[in-house]
Amino acid sequence: MIPRKTVVLLISTLSILWSCSNSNPKIIIRTELGDITLELYPEKAPITVANFLRYVDENRFDGATFYRVVTKDNQPGSETKIEVIQGGLFDDDHPQALPPIKHETTEETGILHKDGAISMARYGPGTATGEFFICVGDQPSLDSGGKRNPDKQGFAAFGKIIKGMDIVREIQKQPAKDQYLEPRIKITEIKVIR
Repeated sequence: MIPRKTVVLLISTLSILWSCSNSNPKIIIRTELGDITLELYPEKAPITVANFLRYVDENRFDGATFYRVVTKDNQPGSETKIEVIQGGLFDDDHPQALPPIKHETTEETGILHKDGAISMARYGPGTATGEFFICVGDQPSLDSGGKRNPDKQGFAAFGKIIKGMDIVREIQKQPAKDQYLEPRIKITEIKVIR
């Protein structure tokens, strides 16, 4: 486990480097159906971006998949419908998982769950590790104050898709049972490209 002071120093250093370069980090997620390119916002969501980049830099997403698709038609018990695809290591107790991070709300960051937003999956606030999801269409119920979770804290969005929404939509169309893809879509690589 990395000491808290080291994490704070890392976040500060990353924020300074990105603000000096005037460029947000770009990530490519390669899947067996095609590539998805993301832009992350470290100035707005420093803790969440640093966590995601640590998973990428330390190859902790090795073996990751897109495994869950939520559509308007597969949420029979939910009054608040959403549309997302979810990926990551799948197992809550995966040996490559890092400790949970502080929850950065959309109220704090200003990054809303619009079409193509990438955000952290979680149970309660402060439980997110490496599982993430991508919004298909605008999903305001996932923002702070939204109705998707009883705690009204929303989810921690930290970037957006800049290329490959067609791949996201294709993943969402794949066969699934009770929201879980059969088979899962392999993520062959996640890396920083700039």
